[in-house]
Amino acid sequence: MQKTLCQSCILQSDAAIKLIKNQLNELTDHCSRVEFKPGEIIFKENAISTNVVYIQRGLVKIHTDNFSKDRILRLTKAPSYLCLPGVLGDSINRFSATTIEPTLACFIDIHVFKKFILENGDFAYQIILALSQNEIKSFQVSLNLAQKQANGRVADALLYFAREIYNSQAFMLPFSRQELGDWMGISRESVSRILGEFHSAHIIYQNGKEITILNEELLEQISQKG
Repeated sequence: MQKTLCQSCILQSDAAIKLIKNQLNELTDHCSRVEFKPGEIIFKENAISTNVVYIQRGLVKIHTDNFSKDRILRLTKAPSYLCLPGVLGDSINRFSATTIEPTLACFIDIHVFKKFILENGDFAYQIILALSQNEIKSFQVSLNLAQKQANGRVADALLYFAREIYNSQAFMLPFSRQELGDWMGISRESVSRILGEFHSAHIIYQNGKEITILNEELLEQISQKG
């Protein structure tokens, strides 16, 4: 872990920007920054939670093994706080967080974080705003995946990766075929078959995990029809 001066950090969260000077000084004393390689665990399910984690750069998957096998619940793209509702409401991590890309994360003492919420209304408002926005996004993704047939789910996932995660028509799938199927609630075989059909129809180009969307309009139609 390494210390950084929060006052001069160019990757401050919208909430941290609202802190006054003495609070930023206190944040510096109770915050450590850590760099993670892909595949490293940021925090583990059922471990004691003593910090709020804010990712400044990178991509993280939130997952749980409370089911018969490890299940991916969502992706979190920087900049963002990780699992903030659970952290503030419980002393035990209810989920695990594992990096997908090189990630830079800040670990903030949870007691100091809660103190800022009580002392600084502007800080608290930004936290509530971030929670609300993340809740809406997660709900929409879950709703889309739950209501659609397999073709629509795969199309929706590809559009989600392109628009929300990578901001590009060309990207690397962050999951294996099995993980992608588990996330969408369909079999690995169905994922592979549908991606192959999209490739043959020149809707996408695929080469392993490499995906390029060639016909976004048609992919959107498949997504909407479900």
